[in-house]
Amino acid sequence: MTEILRTAHTFELSPAELAEIRALLDAAFEGDFADEDWDHGLGGVHALVQDTDGAILAHGSVVQRRVLHDGRSYRIGYVEAVGVRPDRRRRGLGGRVMAALERVIDGAYAAGALSASADGALLYRARGWQLWPHRIETLGPAGVVRLPDEEGSTYLRPAAGRPLPGSASPGGDAPLIFDWRDGDVL
Repeated sequence: MTEILRTAHTFELSPAELAEIRALLDAAFEGDFADEDWDHGLGGVHALVQDTDGAILAHGSVVQRRVLHDGRSYRIGYVEAVGVRPDRRRRGLGGRVMAALERVIDGAYAAGALSASADGALLYRARGWQLWPHRIETLGPAGVVRLPDEEGSTYLRPAAGRPLPGSASPGGDAPLIFDWRDGDVL
């Protein structure tokens, strides 16, 4: 394996590296990666796969979010901005990025969460992520708002040795209420 896996906090990445990551994500999402999506992936830990020349081939990040469930607030690691350069897909690079992000989640958070595309869901399910089968909401400026478009695409992963929110609770079918942010909430 000639690719190098590296993790770094946003502050440790150079402006040139951040620009390269943004360009990779624009290509990976075929131009459907908004400025708000980019902002959501910053401020946490990034996992990068680079070739021996330093070119970034794959990326993902995990950032802290707050989720309310059944009367409790959980600090979770939210996975963002996972993408693989189009000419390097289906070679295990996304799995390597996720393995690094899952180590961060295991060490720092109660659980992991993410919103998956249909293509991405295959990778996440294969890695043990579980589809959240209940309501998804956000605590927005006007109060709690249901996000029906996110239901059926939101996945959770317990951190090592911890149960998922709601798994041992009588309110297990209560909604997950995510913190508010501009752009796509999830």
